[in-house]
Amino acid sequence: GGDELKMVRGVVTKICSDYGLIDELVYFSSDVVTGDVSLKVGQEVTAIVEDDKTYGSKAIKVVAVSDGCHGAGPSDSCPRVAFGCISSAVEGANYIDHTTYFSLDVICKEFEPYQGDRVEVEFCTQSDTLNRKAVSVKPLRHKHVHEVCITSLHGRNGVIDDSIFFTLESLKLPDGYTPQISDVVNAVVVESIQSCYVWRAISMTLV
Repeated sequence: GGDELKMVRGVVTKICSDYGLIDELVYFSSDVVTGDVSLKVGQEVTAIVEDDKTYGSKAIKVVAVSDGCHGAGPSDSCPRVAFGCISSAVEGANYIDHTTYFSLDVICKEFEPYQGDRVEVEFCTQSDTLNRKAVSVKPLRHKHVHEVCITSLHGRNGVIDDSIFFTLESLKLPDGYTPQISDVVNAVVVESIQSCYVWRAISMTLV
């Protein structure tokens, strides 16, 4: 199949009898864990991940990361991928889950991160400070929605189709267009945790 596999490094955040979650996001079943290892919450792992219709992201192989470095050379020589959620955004720089700093020049084009956005981050660990520095940041998942209706508007925030959050603070619009209730629009949306919504519109055009 054409499914793209990704190598991900993350932390086990949930363990049940026969499955678990990495970074609250990647599902894995206990039978894909390599070696005779019982994983615990907080264990750092690497995983090979594929997109999955049921779970969103599913690991097909999970390997526990040992504490030793095995003399693998400088740790910042190898970019790694992680998943996270934008925890704060300030002028010119953002933080993911309060741990990974990134400047706005590493963002993929057309995407302006906003607090709550789920992102996929490629990062290097700087060997002198052990800080993780992002080298690229892109939305974890995005989709195009067509001919949907703006269902509510409160100040600078609104909702499309009762299910997609948007804010004028971070939304690309055609020149001269201001969203109004009942407008029918096409939009590009990204996965984002916004109170009771899990998608956020990043651009919108009137149909």
